Amino acid sequence: MDLSDLLLMLLAHLALTGLPGIAATLLAARKGVDQVPVLLAIGLVASGVVGLLGFWAFYGNRVLGETFSYFVVFGSIALAAWSLYGKQLDRGLLKQLATPLVLWAFGSAFLLLLGFVHAGTATPLATAVSRFSHALPGDNYLPLFFAEFFFEHGHHGKPPDFASFLASDRPPLQIGYALSQRSFGWDASGLHYQVLAVALQQLWIIGLWALLVAARVGRVTRALTMLTVLVSSLAIVNGFFVWPKMLPAAMLLAAAALVMTPLWSQVRTSLWAAALIAALCAVALLGHGSSVFGVLALGAVALYRGAPNWRWLAVAAAVVIALMAPWSAYQKYGDPPGNRLAKWTLAGVTEIDGRGTTEAIVDSYREAGIDGTLHNKAENFVAIGGGTVATDMLDAALRSGSLEDVVRAVRAVSFYYLLPSMGILLASLLVMLVGHRAGRRNSDEWSFALACLATVAIGSVIWALLSFGNEAARTIIHVSSYLLPILLICGLVVGLRAVVPRFAVYFLGLNALLSLLIYAPSLDPPPGTSYSLLAATMAAVALICFGAAALLGLDRHGEPALAVGEAQAG
Repeated sequence: MDLSDLLLMLLAHLALTGLPGIAATLLAARKGVDQVPVLLAIGLVASGVVGLLGFWAFYGNRVLGETFSYFVVFGSIALAAWSLYGKQLDRGLLKQLATPLVLWAFGSAFLLLLGFVHAGTATPLATAVSRFSHALPGDNYLPLFFAEFFFEHGHHGKPPDFASFLASDRPPLQIGYALSQRSFGWDASGLHYQVLAVALQQLWIIGLWALLVAARVGRVTRALTMLTVLVSSLAIVNGFFVWPKMLPAAMLLAAAALVMTPLWSQVRTSLWAAALIAALCAVALLGHGSSVFGVLALGAVALYRGAPNWRWLAVAAAVVIALMAPWSAYQKYGDPPGNRLAKWTLAGVTEIDGRGTTEAIVDSYREAGIDGTLHNKAENFVAIGGGTVATDMLDAALRSGSLEDVVRAVRAVSFYYLLPSMGILLASLLVMLVGHRAGRRNSDEWSFALACLATVAIGSVIWALLSFGNEAARTIIHVSSYLLPILLICGLVVGLRAVVPRFAVYFLGLNALLSLLIYAPSLDPPPGTSYSLLAATMAAVALICFGAAALLGLDRHGEPALAVGEAQAG
């Protein structure tokens, strides 16, 4: 496929995905909300809720689903136009809101072009399986597989399983997005779906931008953080291999913007904010069940920073129930039992049986006993740090003397283990410690870095204790919420900038260069393909434009974008 056609396809899916969120954001701005993090959170949750409604519309029948899809597009355009022209909105605020949209577009283009730098558009899902990692399972195809069934059959008949997974085993958010956009352009190869899903995974850009703006980090620090995450193994591998894991992280990052920053003091007294945070968490859980570890971590942080009152909690609970109850009912009555992943993670049970989740958990812990349980939990904590498995993999690769083997080993270790996935960025911890003791630090950025690292620590403890811990259910990155590694990167980057700001620029540049050297090569290219110099050049241009947009994203006064209008947060 011609690269211009690929980019036009991306623009189309960016527009279809972004329209509901843009309309909701502009409507909220028209109603007087002028805090950028809050507006971005509203846009993300609106997009997610529309995706979920799209799933339920097509579950009703195809006519209802297609009618809903067209209504969303044209209704969003009309609502956005009315919000813009019905009332004069602050141009500075609109500029702040446009910045993360531009970043999202450039970030998506960068990853898409990098992914197809060695061709592969004829077999996009197969290419994604091994483009940036070892051969991964077919999970990237699952949402498309079930979307095709619901598009054709709706609620009539039970969907066939895919590699022994039922439709009810995987939440419907990404399926809903695919269904909602299927009527506007699709193909048999799966390329439209791949492009759409790359854009969906890159929504973390908007969520992270909301968090950094709410935390009031400096302009350069914000840009460096965005770039570091974009070129990380996490974003590159999981953004192109489009299983739905980065998408829910975007929702949780937006929730973190309201919970982990100065906004919380006002947000925890506002009932509409309770509904917003609850909706973000519910949509994340309906994106992937592993989001529960991120939700629990944010909940613990919220309680520490000041628990809201019972009315706030009641509104939040009502919103969560309203959003999640239909899916829970489908799991129980439409395609039971729908609990395979829960049993896998919490009980270490991979085989299919008729036991309920609670029964399986009780049986597994009874069988393990106290000594076995303690051993399993200890192994969970070891796995977070990589343990001997990671060092053995790297040692064997180094001994082979093959650069390709080393790259493969680094990719595998980064895919599985949380701390080793940070690479040389982990050295920031030592620099932070030394700089802190020397008294050299930016207090605001230092506080935010510590908040990020503390949240990761809390989430990791929850993750390690709740995961069963046997060989089938251990704490490897992709069985947890991707909120945790993103916050870990944030904490390391912002903390480094807080103590050695100038050195941080060079060090993070080196980190980015090493990551690109590891992930740019195509080690298992599709047969009969070759590198495209044009695709590589365009990917580099997209990356440069991403960095420039992140650096130049200013507020209405030309200063680093801050959370404005805080008095209205309550």
